[in-house]
Amino acid sequence: MNVDLRLALASRLPFEDPGISSNTTGLPGLAQLKQIVGALLTFGLVACVAALVASAVVWGFGANSGNPHLAGRGKTGVIAAAGAALLIGAANAIIAFFSAAGSLV
Repeated sequence: MNVDLRLALASRLPFEDPGISSNTTGLPGLAQLKQIVGALLTFGLVACVAALVASAVVWGFGANSGNPHLAGRGKTGVIAAAGAALLIGAANAIIAFFSAAGSLV
């Protein structure tokens, strides 16, 4: 579609910005909710460490006992725990990126 045509169509649409933006004073208990979410992030990271250690132990037992199925499950657990820790650690950055991208739409 031509750029000029898109601009002409967009100028005819009756949609306007409602002027609503996020704020930190509109909801009581927001500080407590932030503390709870921060605690959940910490709990999730501790659980990832425990899962990584347990999966590494399973991987080691499977490799040393000649059990390829057990070793494969251990490898999968290590990768899953590392991926979960990556997502938990990057949660704020991911949400900030998509929030900024969404505000440009």
